Amino acid sequence: MVRVIGIDPGTKSFDFCGLDEGRVILDRSVSTGDILREPELVSDIIIETKAELVVGPSGYGIPVTAISDIEERELFLMSLIKKGDKKSILGMRSSITRMKERGLPVVFIPGVIHLPTVPPHRKINKIDMGTPDKLCCAALGVRDQSLRENKNYNETSFIMLEMGFGYTAAIAVKDGMIVDGIGGSSGNIGYLSMGSMDAELAYLLGGFDKELIFRGGVATISASPEGLMDNRDALNAYIEGAVKDVLSLTASVKPDDILVSGRMSRVIGLFDDLKGHLEPWRVRRLEGFGARNVKMAAQGAALIASGLAGGAYEELIDVMKIREAKGTSLDHILLPEIESLKKEYGI
Repeated sequence: MVRVIGIDPGTKSFDFCGLDEGRVILDRSVSTGDILREPELVSDIIIETKAELVVGPSGYGIPVTAISDIEERELFLMSLIKKGDKKSILGMRSSITRMKERGLPVVFIPGVIHLPTVPPHRKINKIDMGTPDKLCCAALGVRDQSLRENKNYNETSFIMLEMGFGYTAAIAVKDGMIVDGIGGSSGNIGYLSMGSMDAELAYLLGGFDKELIFRGGVATISASPEGLMDNRDALNAYIEGAVKDVLSLTASVKPDDILVSGRMSRVIGLFDDLKGHLEPWRVRRLEGFGARNVKMAAQGAALIASGLAGGAYEELIDVMKIREAKGTSLDHILLPEIESLKKEYGI
């Protein structure tokens, strides 16, 4: 029996999902604001649950790494926030520092770009091909399709569309392995985030801080997530952007399913609108373990924690080659200007 926790550090909430050999033992969501004010909360929840392994908040991802090995280099790679930027990582740093001081069994996991299953040519000039939480959703998708269709893990094939409150991202899975991905900051427009930026706009802005990555989405012209359905320009931009992400990935995989998850996909009417744009593909919602309070990414993180601990889902993470992830998210940039930044952080 293996007792584990998966943590999803979302834009609006930190979600904690605990599993004991497939049985849900923790199903708790805490506002991100509360975590920032009380970093000790994360440690307290882990201790109360008596978890043997925890997949911690991994940001942009690093190869599977124990918390005892986390230093400044790893903190930078997970946050990708440069020194002096006004966006702080104090909340993340404080939580990690407390977990490390208390010797908690926490590991951090990769993003899509770190996986050996993604061909090198697809990684060129990319950083965000899907953060660890998106990888977690994809892992849950492998389990979902395997159970639903009585397939082996290595027979699954789908595109995962994650419509989060901040970003929209998409992941391509073939033979149970992630083979491509479009991250929230490199794809089309999200609810809060503008997604990828026109290079001419980047030039005209003349430089910007990290906060800009979280702005410029359809929320700017829609009063609320629910109000999105009443604003045709906002809705069309949002839905068409998500569809374009999915269609782009059909160049890399011929999916059996389009699996959809994320807070925004639960807005009344939005999922049905999306399905109409993706015909004739079979489009359905991602199903998890039945946890009622936490998002799919937290459930997927718990699944990965179980596999890393040698539990019920070890075969799944072996198929996905999560343990074999390597390198950094900056390894595939062709511009020489990035080299000075890598040198500064010892990368």
